[in-house]
Amino acid sequence: METVMKFDCLGVDWNIVSQTLRQVGMACYEPDLHRRAFENSLVTVFIYHGDQMIGFGRAISDGAYQAAIYDVAVVPELHGQGIGTTIIRNILTRLPQCNFILYAAPGKEDFYKKLGLRKMKTGMAFFRKADEMAKKGFTE
Repeated sequence: METVMKFDCLGVDWNIVSQTLRQVGMACYEPDLHRRAFENSLVTVFIYHGDQMIGFGRAISDGAYQAAIYDVAVVPELHGQGIGTTIIRNILTRLPQCNFILYAAPGKEDFYKKLGLRKMKTGMAFFRKADEMAKKGFTE
């Protein structure tokens, strides 16, 4: 079976996106909300093995000099096989002129460091569920 990368949202099963995010412990919402988020992103990456989606990610951007990476996830049984790295590299390549920010799930910082991202000293966030995000380790 062949691994294929797609860069558009045509034919995506949004139930799988929601389910995968839930499985890896990331924020997950109703499938239609994920569809809207991905369709409104400047860059999307979906990786399939045969007809099974095995990973995805997206970036929002002004298309000029700033971008943010969100929702990078790989099905749990395939972690450690370079799929997440492929997703991040493809996002970075599609916006070569941009600076990027992201917030990593606690414990995943080393993965992003290996790809050239660095911790910010002045990062700030406003979360709607501030107490919940603090308990998860995202904020002080």
